[in-house]
Amino acid sequence: MKYYVLFGPPGAGKGTFAKLLVENKGYYHISTGDLLRKEIAAGTELGLQAKDLIEHGNLVPDEVVCGMIRSEFASNPDVRGFLLDGFPRTVTQAEALDKMLAEIGASVDRVVSIHITDEVVRQRIKGRALVENRADDADDEIISTRIRNYHEKTEPVINYYKAQDKYVEVEADGTIPENYAKVEVLVD
Repeated sequence: MKYYVLFGPPGAGKGTFAKLLVENKGYYHISTGDLLRKEIAAGTELGLQAKDLIEHGNLVPDEVVCGMIRSEFASNPDVRGFLLDGFPRTVTQAEALDKMLAEIGASVDRVVSIHITDEVVRQRIKGRALVENRADDADDEIISTRIRNYHEKTEPVINYYKAQDKYVEVEADGTIPENYAKVEVLVD
């Protein structure tokens, strides 16, 4: 079983590339954002807590996200492999993921980082707000908070995986097909 992390700032294209990799390679896509939005839509206690955090551009606590990921692994034992999108977002989550996988005799195969500038992040998120009708993507202050959180809390994960020689970076400054081609060759 393979375990890939699609990494990058909000709006980098992780979800878009994951969907294409699912279609073309048969992997199982785990998006923490999708899992949380499902909880929010269902009105669960977790969903209500997550909604308030997300609406202000903040991260959901590690133990909650790790529990959801562990559940997804356990619920899908027969897939070819997993594409993690939006996880890990902190070094603590990366360490928890390594521990989780070590318990089943596995490890992260590769972290594919999709690199775009902060200005491109802003443009893409605002575009996504219109297409997907996501209010959290339309507010400049929330976008700024998300970018700041990415730089402060998520970017340290880069060095964590570089130290394990599992990190590769893709410049995503082209079209979706051009960028996908760069990502696809790094998965499998």
